[in-house]
Parts: sequence; C-alpha cells; structure tokens
Amino acid sequence: MRLVKRVPGLQLRFFAEAGDYPLMLVESKKQLKKAPSFYISAGIHGDEPAPVEGLIQWAEESLRELSNCNVQIFPCLNPWGLERNIRCDEKGRDLNRCYNAHDVPQISSQMSVMKGRHYDLALTLHEDYDARGFYLYEVAGPRPYWGEELRNEISLAMPPDSRRLIDGRNARKGLIRRGIKPALLRQMTGHPEAFLLHLHHSRRTFTFETPSEDFLVQRVGIHRKFIQLALDKQSFTSIGSCPLQTPKN
Repeated sequence: MRLVKRVPGLQLRFFAEAGDYPLMLVESKKQLKKAPSFYISAGIHGDEPAPVEGLIQWAEESLRELSNCNVQIFPCLNPWGLERNIRCDEKGRDLNRCYNAHDVPQISSQMSVMKGRHYDLALTLHEDYDARGFYLYEVAGPRPYWGEELRNEISLAMPPDSRRLIDGRNARKGLIRRGIKPALLRQMTGHPEAFLLHLHHSRRTFTFETPSEDFLVQRVGIHRKFIQLALDKQSFTSIGSCPLQTPKN
C-alpha cells in the first residue's frame, strides 16, 4: 500500500469484503487519453498461489510505468481460499463460475467497479494440478491472433502442455482458442471471469495456466514473464504508449 501511495496516478482501495477479508484493487486515478488499458486478476481460486505472488512481484516493480496507463489490477480475488489452500470461497462456491450470478456480493461489487471500463487487454492468471506444462486460453477476438506468439515466447522458459485435449477442449502445443457464442452461454450454468471480460469489457482476453506441481519459484517467474510479454505487445500496438520495463528475475 505504501508503494502505491508514492506513485502519482495510481490508487489502492478496498472494493468489497469476503469471508472477513478485504478485497483490494489497484487502479488508475483517472482515465488517460490515448493510453493502453489493462485488466489483470489473480487468486480467484485459493489453491493457486503462484499467480498471486507473480502478479504482486511484477506490479511492485512496474508501478511507475503503470501510472502512464489505464489499469485495474485485482491481486487476489479469493483471499479466504488462498490462506487455506482451498479452491472455493467460504461458502463453497467456485467464484470463477459466478460471473453471470446476481447473488454473490463480492462478484457484484467487482462488476460495479468495472462498470463502464473498456480494456485493450485482459489477463486472468491461474494454475492447474493436471497440467503438464503451461497452457494459454485465447478468446477468439480481433485478428491477428496473439496466442501463437505469446505461447512461443513463454516456451523458451517452460515447455507448453503437450496434451491435445485440455479440459475437453482441443489444444495445440499449449494453446486453446475458443469463441463465445450464444449456444455456449446457454449450455453453461456458470460463466467464468473471461466470459464477462470478453462480452462486456475487453478487446483481447487471455487466461494463463501454469502446472501446480512444478516448483513455486518457477511458476511465479513464468507468470511474471507472461504478464510482461502480453503488456509489452499491447503497448506496441496501442495508439498511445506505455513503456513497461522487464522486471528483474
């Protein structure tokens, strides 16, 4: 919190409470014209600690650069679960299946602070106990797609998941690309965060997964690397500029 207070243009605030834990948000104090806009979240599943740690480490080293962008960063959306190493929240809900619900106060509060926001790029960070390497979901949005380039860059540091089917979806060297059509929305009872972002807020949406069984330090580093690569690519393709420096290892 002290770090954020020292950086002009950024603020840290509490937007809700869940399970007696405060939920925090780092965001731009005002919207800058012609500057790229980013959304990043982690920790919606409490048994996935590396994304939280990776995001916090990356943000601490990038705060001054981020003050030149339009950002909303949710460092941990399920602190109750994180402290207990439990996927769900205190009521047993998988929060990443609640983004079409109207009876989950913390999701409603999050959607409220996102209201009217539009992001060039949205990243949701996760882990998977079944993964055999990292993998990447790219919601099919504007062309050219970015998934292959991001996957290839990350592959230099960690092998991609080699499975051809991941969670029942076709994958190619760790990349899953899917469109969100009305039929898919109707057949799914619970919608993930990425669906909300794609449908209402974000031009490009990615979900990044690392293997939970790998070393924690390695997973944290890969999340930091992915964030940096994705935001660097967006900054080069935006009308404005947002110079982001690669964090030290």
